[in-house]
Amino acid sequence: MRRAEGRGLVKGLAFASPFLIGFVVFIAYPILASLRYSFTDFNLFQDPQGVGLANYTRMLSDERLWQSLGNTLYLTGLGVPLTIAIALAGAHVLNLPVRGQPLFRALVYLPTIVPVVVGGYLWRWLLNAQYGFVNWGLGLLGLPAPLWLESPDWSRPAIVLMSLWTVGGTMIIYLAALKDVPAELYEAAAIDGAGTWRRFRHVTWPMLSPITLFQVIVTFIGFLQIFAQPYLLTQERLNTSGGGPGDTMLSYSMYLFQNAFVFLKMGYASAMAWVLFLVTLVITALLLLSSRRWVHHGSR
Repeated sequence: MRRAEGRGLVKGLAFASPFLIGFVVFIAYPILASLRYSFTDFNLFQDPQGVGLANYTRMLSDERLWQSLGNTLYLTGLGVPLTIAIALAGAHVLNLPVRGQPLFRALVYLPTIVPVVVGGYLWRWLLNAQYGFVNWGLGLLGLPAPLWLESPDWSRPAIVLMSLWTVGGTMIIYLAALKDVPAELYEAAAIDGAGTWRRFRHVTWPMLSPITLFQVIVTFIGFLQIFAQPYLLTQERLNTSGGGPGDTMLSYSMYLFQNAFVFLKMGYASAMAWVLFLVTLVITALLLLSSRRWVHHGSR
């Protein structure tokens, strides 16, 4: 029996070996190596030299780092609630029994499968102050045309607007959750005289609370690590990108990338990466702990 179990274990490990080897080589080792490099002065071309906690203490006086962190928190604070609100409202619209419903759902989801680079260059064209379609549409409505990519006041909202381009994925998840809400709950609420708002507040919202928690955490992590959107909107040449007007479009991940592959300060970039990881881990844990009672109540 033990011999048969041993053979089964060996076969199982053999089948899983491609994943295990890939995980160790491409995930586990780079993670541990970055932790080591975060305590060194390393420029990719010379042997790393130990500097202790110097990379971490340097962050306290790095003005561009604090600027990038402030920009990232701004994008997160504005983007997360907008994403959740638009996705939830859109899911209700897509749930209406109208003709052509499958087509509308496919069109909403379509932007999520567009490559991010293609979407980035598309939005650079749409947000262009001279010939972009966004300002053209605002002009038809008699509204002012902002300098989206040139004004410090509008550069960060431009990133959020571009990020909402892929809200269809979140919307479809909410739509699937709406399909799982028992119809008898709505019938009982209607018998009790509940209107549309009360049905949403006391039936729909509590039943969607676990999905909402998942969406908030995933969207929060996405905005906290945002890189592609601001990088593409501020790209100056083929492989270089600035920080936008007054560095208002410089996200934390962008600044991390610049330190690693532009300034060749790999040790400092590794320290930044670990700080971002720890901040994300702590805030995610706080979200889970603070919402445990809320999700438990909504799932009953």
